[in-house]
Amino acid sequence: MRAAQILEHRKPLSIGAVPDPTPGLHDVIVRIEACGVCRSDWHAWMGDWEWIGLSPQLPIIPGHEFGGVVEAVGKEVKNFRPGDRVTAPFHEGCSHCSNCLGGHSNRCDNLQIFGFSYDGAYAEYVKVPQADFNLVRLPDEVDTITAAAIGCRYMTGYHGVMRSNVKPGNWLVVYGAGGVGLSAVQVGNAVGAQVIAIDVDDAKLEKAKEEGATTVVNARRENVVEAIKEVTQGGAHASIEALGIRETILNSVLSLRKGGRHVQIGLTTKDEGGLVGLPVDAITAMELEIVGSLGNPRSEYDGLLSLIARGKLNPKSLVSREVALDDVSVILDDMTNYKTFGFNVITQFS
Repeated sequence: MRAAQILEHRKPLSIGAVPDPTPGLHDVIVRIEACGVCRSDWHAWMGDWEWIGLSPQLPIIPGHEFGGVVEAVGKEVKNFRPGDRVTAPFHEGCSHCSNCLGGHSNRCDNLQIFGFSYDGAYAEYVKVPQADFNLVRLPDEVDTITAAAIGCRYMTGYHGVMRSNVKPGNWLVVYGAGGVGLSAVQVGNAVGAQVIAIDVDDAKLEKAKEEGATTVVNARRENVVEAIKEVTQGGAHASIEALGIRETILNSVLSLRKGGRHVQIGLTTKDEGGLVGLPVDAITAMELEIVGSLGNPRSEYDGLLSLIARGKLNPKSLVSREVALDDVSVILDDMTNYKTFGFNVITQFS
């Protein structure tokens, strides 16, 4: 099959023929029709995240946001057959640990990630392990480009909004108007929250308004915390940090009202190395809540797909362009310089 591999960190991907994957007893091979180019792929390409065990061994095929069609199934697979239209969360559960059994596959004790733990979907085919547990059948109303759009960033934004416990009419602040942030803006708006989007790029903030943000703040021109407290008359009910940057994490916590909830989605950069100071006294005195949010468990996919199928959510509106496999290295370079916009989705593999 044709695929793109990371052979060296920060070097152009190698694109060419590699062996086709073959299914084990419980695996499924999916023919890829669409795969998103995610900033997490950029982190893999950069060699980041070694402090949390997410710097993959090379060579590896990246890619974890995909939609496609079942090509072949292992002998023990019961729920899928060739021709089924499918997707999967970027995090694959083992199916038998207490978290998987409890509906929290995103917290699996044996978590594996496409493009980090094993080869991903920048390829004509990908292998999905424990397919009866991990694979997700697509409704007729959801095409494979939309499936790629929800594969990581959108479903992560969706789960983050669920973790925020935001109610209709509440103020929700979203830090970062990239893929995850725009997704959270769209979902937050859909559940009735008043959404404030924060970024330093006016074009991204304009897109956030298109996706439902009632207010936007350019952090280069305004004092973010003061602006939010003025608009919300005292602070937000909830905030989502989708960048992993020390300054925005601190702003997110400080922009909350008493009893507010900060949701941390963004993994940190090399500058933070996973450690960020927090205003503990304010957290205590204001009874603030700090929660983490990773991906979206398999158990919540049916609800997400149902909302998309009924037109309540529209991930495809965040797809800015379709690209070829040969374009990926340029997109990764653009990510280095923060030049990408919305979702870039690979739809041409040959």
